[in-house]
This record gives sequence, structure tokens and C-alpha cells, in this order.
Amino acid sequence: MNDSVLFLVLRRMRAPLIVMILIYAISIFGLVLIPGVNAEGRPTPPMSFFDAFYFISYTASTIGFGEIPNAFSYGQRFWVTVCIYLTVIGWTYAILSILNLLKDDGLQRALATNRFARKIRNLSEPFCIICGVGETGSLICKTLDQVQMRFVVLDTRPEPLQELELGDYAADVPALHADAREPHYLLLAGLRHPNCKAVLAVTNSDDANLAIAMNVRLLNPGIPIIARAEHAATAANMHSFGTNFVVDPYALFARRLALAMRSPPSYQLVEWLTRVPGSPLPELQHPPTGKWIICGYGHFGRAIVQHLDTLGMHDEIRIIDPRPTTPDDHLSIVSAGTEASPLIDAGIRDAVGLVAGSDNDINNLSIAITARELNPDLCIVMRQSSSGNSLLFDAFDADLTLVTTQTVAHACLSFLTTPLLSRFIREVEKQTPEWSQVVIEQLAPLCSGVVPFVWTTRINRNKTPALFSALQQTDNNITLAALMTSNRCRTDRLKLMPLMLERAGQVTLLPADHIPLHTGDKIIWAGSRTAWNEQKLTTGYGNALNFVLTGSTSTG
Repeated sequence: MNDSVLFLVLRRMRAPLIVMILIYAISIFGLVLIPGVNAEGRPTPPMSFFDAFYFISYTASTIGFGEIPNAFSYGQRFWVTVCIYLTVIGWTYAILSILNLLKDDGLQRALATNRFARKIRNLSEPFCIICGVGETGSLICKTLDQVQMRFVVLDTRPEPLQELELGDYAADVPALHADAREPHYLLLAGLRHPNCKAVLAVTNSDDANLAIAMNVRLLNPGIPIIARAEHAATAANMHSFGTNFVVDPYALFARRLALAMRSPPSYQLVEWLTRVPGSPLPELQHPPTGKWIICGYGHFGRAIVQHLDTLGMHDEIRIIDPRPTTPDDHLSIVSAGTEASPLIDAGIRDAVGLVAGSDNDINNLSIAITARELNPDLCIVMRQSSSGNSLLFDAFDADLTLVTTQTVAHACLSFLTTPLLSRFIREVEKQTPEWSQVVIEQLAPLCSGVVPFVWTTRINRNKTPALFSALQQTDNNITLAALMTSNRCRTDRLKLMPLMLERAGQVTLLPADHIPLHTGDKIIWAGSRTAWNEQKLTTGYGNALNFVLTGSTSTG
């Protein structure tokens, strides 16, 4: 990389260097040929090459020193006058060339790439590569920074990278203006770096995300890939070559909507655990079952209809779409749905819910406003494609809103930071509403009105060295309660609760305090960030763990 920068500089400065060399050579050669005179007016031998080079060196750089080794003759002075103007012109040309070179896009890219590669080589902490730092990527970056995980960014647009530089991040963020679809840049970003833990392909283009996932799978098969896919065909393609986690925001939202209808407390619990930590807790939603009108039968509309069908609502669904469709035997109307007449024809007055799910935010707002005027009691679900329209959607205040970028970001973060959470969510979906309500009542006092912090404790030598060492001693019987106790005061309980324990592939939901811990256990927790930091100290340092277990800080 340094060689390419040097080559670029030498190539762009080739003409100025040749001009300066010629000017110096002509000036020196002229002084060597022109004879001088002494104080008595007698001719003296011409200057030596060294004297001529020395004189031109300080004269051409405008320093000035005097006539050496003797006073010049009129011929020498005339030649020196010519040389002065020549060298000034030459230096002016060279300096302007240097200034133009400093503004050259090619040099700036080469220098930026060189700095980026150096930062990646010097990374000594685990990090992930984020390809695409738009609305979704920015949200992921901010959350990863909160959980103290390093990340590297690649993006084809300079504007998001400039915003990233102005962001208030705890650590330096290596970022490069480059196309992550090119394997060279993925390798430059540390794809084969020993500390690279995952690659996130979250650009706005399914084709780009597919290409990135394919490149990662071929260049480093052992690296987990988290990819965004907004089309079912792209998601199926990604799954075919082993992409670890594919985020389909529409299918994910549709599944959550069906969960909200079937078990509102379960939906509320999932929302509490998957939102950005520290954000306000979402309110309980209870979408009704009955007649629903789906405006927009694209990928999002199809996903909604598919999950509503599983709830036995097949005969209650009406579809409105401007394109002729084959909506699986559902009643359909060819229209955009922005006027009142197609909504009335679909039965809006006796419907219980409406989905404004086209790919145009303004049309969705128009559909929702018209529908609410026709039926004020309607439950309205909306799709928001751009975060730039948040003020408009907030002003309307729909019952549920799919913000595509946020849904993708939340899903990616859940898999990246707490992979065990996805399994817990699947278990939640199987439970009764009463079970989920009990969990919410236990979790609410720990949240203080904001989304809790969720993390996983893996009991092994690297993640929890002190706890792992203590469990190796056969006479130690350490229970889950030890990880819930403050290492500052043994009588205080940390603001956290265990959600699930996984041992040898088997899971225990809401494990009891008295369950003994084993090496290899994985426990998923929810609570405050302070509790997480304190628990991490207990499991990592022998003195803190011994105080929790015995009341003494001595490990002897």
C-alpha cells in the first residue's frame, strides 16, 4: 500500500521534477562556462561545479548569501539574473503541482486506504465488519458502541462516513469509502484478521448484500454472516450457501404481528427484549382478530396475509393492490387504496384492522388517514420505508409501524450480541399469555421505564476465568444466586433476572436461584447495564467472586 502511494506521487510529480532538474542543470552549466574577474579586473577561471551547485542551491531557494568565491563579472551577473527568474518559475510550477496533488482524489483515496489498513492491522480487540452505514448501519454502530464492541465500516457513499466521523463514539471507528462487494476491500477490512468475529451485510441493496455474503463465505468460511434481504428469493439464495442469519424485515414483522394477536403479553415481552437498550419501553399492543384489509400485496403484504391465515382468518382478509394479483383465493380489489371508494368496497366500515403496506410512505399515510376517517375504531398497521418521514408517521400515531431500518437493526443486534436470545424468543412464542405476563411483571421493576440490557454469560476459561477456575474445584457448589449478588454488598441483589439457561443443548426457562452452575453453561440475562458490569467483574476476578461466595476478598 505504501508503494502505491509513493508510485502515485512520483507519477504525478514527474513533470515538475524534470523541469526543476533541467533548470538547475542549465543554471549550473552556465555558471561553469562563464569566466569571472578578480578585484584588479583580470580574468579568472570559471566556477567549479561544486561552487556553481552551491550558489544555485541557495539562490534558487530565494535565501541569498552573496557572490562566491569572488565578485561576479557582468556576464555572470546577467546569467544569474536569468537563473533567478527561471528557478522562481520552476518552483512556482512545482509548488502548484504539489498543491494540486494534495487535492487529487486518487491520492486521497490511497492515503485513506493506507490509514485504514494500518488501523485494521493494529486492532487487538474482537471486532465485526459492517458493510453499509445508512440508517440501519448507523443504528447498529451506536448500539455496538454502547456494548463496547469494536467495529469496522465499509460504505460506497461518503456522506454516511462523514457523519460517522462526527459521531460521539467511545473508540475510534476505522471506516473506508469502498464497495464491499469487491473481495479486496473485505480482506483489507480484516476479513481474515484473527479478531474478526462477524460480517454484517446491511446495505439497501439485496444484490449487494448477496454478493458480500457470497464473498465472505468463499474467502473465510468460518466467519458468521449476518445479511439483510428484503426479497424472498434473495433470502433463499443466501440460505442456500450457509448464511448464518438472514434478516427478512417483512416476514419478521408479520410473525410478530401474528404473535401480538395471539398473545399480546408475549409480543410485549419480545419487544422489550429486542429494542435498543435505554430507549422507552413500548406500550402493550393488542391487534384484534376479524376482518383485515391489506393495502399493498408486495412482499410485505404477502407475509402479513400468510401469518394471518395461520390464525384462521383466511375468509376475513381483503386485499387492495394497484397491480392485478393472484392473492391465494382472497378477495382483491385493483386500486392504490388512497381513495375512499375502494376501501368502502373492501368493507372498511365493519373491518377491525388495516395494513398500509405499499412501498411508498406518502401513499401509506394517505391510505391510513382516509381509512381512519371512514372507521375511527380501526387498528392501523403501517409500513415506513424511510426514517426521514418519522415526524409524519409519529404525527399520525398508528397502532403499529414497521420501520424497516429499525427492524433490521434490532434483529442483527440481537443475533450479534446475544445469539441465545433468538432461541429464547422461539420459546416465548410457544408459551401461554399468562406465562409471559408473569415474566413482564418480574422484569418491569428492573427496567425503570426503559428497554433493559440483555446479555449472555458463557461459563468458560476465556469469558469467565474466575468462575471457571472456581468450578474446577470439586468442593465448590456455586449456584446461580452468586451471579445475582452484588460484589460490593453481599446482601444486595443486582438489578437483573435470568431468562434462560442452556446446558448441553437443553434449555431451562426462568432458572431458579438455587440451580448449581456447571462449566459450559450459557445463561441469558436481562437487567441494567450496571448489573452487567458488576456481574462481569464477579465472574472475571477471583477476589470479587470470593467476596460474593464467602464474604472475604482473599483467594487463598
